[in-house]
Amino acid sequence: MLTVILICFLASLLLTPVVRRIVLKYDITDKPDKRRINVVPIPSLGGVAIFIAFLIGMFLLPIDRTLLWPLVIGASVIALTGILDDIFELKARYKMIGQILAAVIIVFWGGINITFINLPFGGEVHFGYLSIPLTIIWIVAITNAINLIDGLDGLAAGVSTIALLTIMGMAFVMGDPLVIMVTAVLAASTLGFLPYNFYPAKIFMGDTGALFLGYIIAILSLMGFKNVTFISLIVPVLILGVPIFDTILAIIRRIVHRTPIAMADKSHLHHSLMKLGFTHRQTVILIYAISALFSLFALIFTMSTFWGSFLLILVLLIVVEFFVEVLGLVSQNYRPMMRLLRIERVEREEEQE
Repeated sequence: MLTVILICFLASLLLTPVVRRIVLKYDITDKPDKRRINVVPIPSLGGVAIFIAFLIGMFLLPIDRTLLWPLVIGASVIALTGILDDIFELKARYKMIGQILAAVIIVFWGGINITFINLPFGGEVHFGYLSIPLTIIWIVAITNAINLIDGLDGLAAGVSTIALLTIMGMAFVMGDPLVIMVTAVLAASTLGFLPYNFYPAKIFMGDTGALFLGYIIAILSLMGFKNVTFISLIVPVLILGVPIFDTILAIIRRIVHRTPIAMADKSHLHHSLMKLGFTHRQTVILIYAISALFSLFALIFTMSTFWGSFLLILVLLIVVEFFVEVLGLVSQNYRPMMRLLRIERVEREEEQE
């Protein structure tokens, strides 16, 4: 197992500069524009190196072929979708078709889906026919969440690695060797790419890497936490807290401002932190820390009682709401908690006078 992990890491480490030379030759680069942070053209398609290293690891692992082939074919479809988008800038609907097709492959061929959950006071809730569409929605949502957070050098790769290591830790505790192996291979492949992608980046992973990472992480979260309690279902949401909350807030923000949901903007978490004066590198490291904090919450969550878990979620939501208002992640005018606190402070001051 350790040999396979090392092979994946070295494959990604050695393949990334090769991919970089190829894409530079054909001028496949992210050129500066109003959407991007980079001020000079940066080679894209770095995700190809992660994808190839992952495939090498998958074929070296002792995995049942009934799961291997659906996972490899689905991953290939999502990677191809990313490659085409990085080269030709596909319209959103065509990217969505590729994502749905990849999700359908792993759900129907690979048999990965959420069939039921156990609610704290309601017993088992079976999804029935809804299990398939709900699983597809989850996979597509997480795929896009990782893609949306890919806005700074090393951000998506680092956040994904933190999520993968947390999922691997959870799988170790739960005794799930399959999830441990696949997660370790993907984490090693991503870490081999990260030295070239961390600020200042020599190459971007592009949609190829971001969509691929999101797709596999979504599947791993289902493999590790399916058919369990409602509490356990929240665990992968916490592990992927940064990309999930950033995506939800982006949708709310665009609804509030009446702009198309698929339209890019510069109000994501990383943009807002940089507006506060943090440097590019500081912003990435800070978001790494936030991701690690979400992962810590997830670990504590699994060891808590029901009411302890409820209190933990309540505290987390209050903290998230505070940061949303301070950073203006929905709107500069959206500050209900801060207004409430200000009113209470004014009332106390008046009473003291």
